[in-house]
Amino acid sequence: MSNSPLIEIKDLEVAYGSIDAIKGISLEVHKGEIVTILGANGAGKTTTMRTISQLHKAKAGSIMFKGVELTKLPPHKIVGMGLSQSPEGRRVFGILTVEENLMLGAFSQKKLNKKTLKWVYDLFPRLEERRKQLAGTLSGGEQQMLAIGRSLMSDPEMLLLDEPSLGIAPILVKAIFKQIKQIASEGVTVLLVEQNAKAALKLADRGYVLDVGRIGLSGPADELLASEKVQEAYLGKKS
Repeated sequence: MSNSPLIEIKDLEVAYGSIDAIKGISLEVHKGEIVTILGANGAGKTTTMRTISQLHKAKAGSIMFKGVELTKLPPHKIVGMGLSQSPEGRRVFGILTVEENLMLGAFSQKKLNKKTLKWVYDLFPRLEERRKQLAGTLSGGEQQMLAIGRSLMSDPEMLLLDEPSLGIAPILVKAIFKQIKQIASEGVTVLLVEQNAKAALKLADRGYVLDVGRIGLSGPADELLASEKVQEAYLGKKS
């Protein structure tokens, strides 16, 4: 792992009108890591992800990716730099086919990299089987695979995954988490926001726990998994 982080967030503040959603958080992710952000609903997880992608603007603080400040850039430039996001709620285009959805993910590329498309189909064979099918006819789990596949079509160095297990059958959650590990093993750095704390910490190298816009805990994933605080709050263990 290199000494300088691939992405470094310092003293980030984000507001919705007069409401402070993120209250000065700092975190970093190094190349090759899987890092997870945990937290209850409303803790600010999705807001953090959307601010990294510049879909929300920061009120204060800094987001450095590969040494470049992101807070002044438009979202499409950020995708071009190698940072891609698979959003919460999947957001696939139901009236387009699976393959047409994937092509949209490659908009930042000058020409379609057939190797990347083959890689996505190798990761998610179900997408290849259904490539001519309308995305709206897929199951929730298949749509999640499509959302992740689409975000990989821009050949990112870093992937932001927002709630990949939300509303998906447990058997498909397992398959998707297995593929996230595979994606990371092939050189894509992953920042993962996830409600399923146990699955996320088993997958991740490190984690941050957001508590109403602030980082309450952080550390190696195995330490967080063993932490009583985390167990009580997210793993259903009663004190």
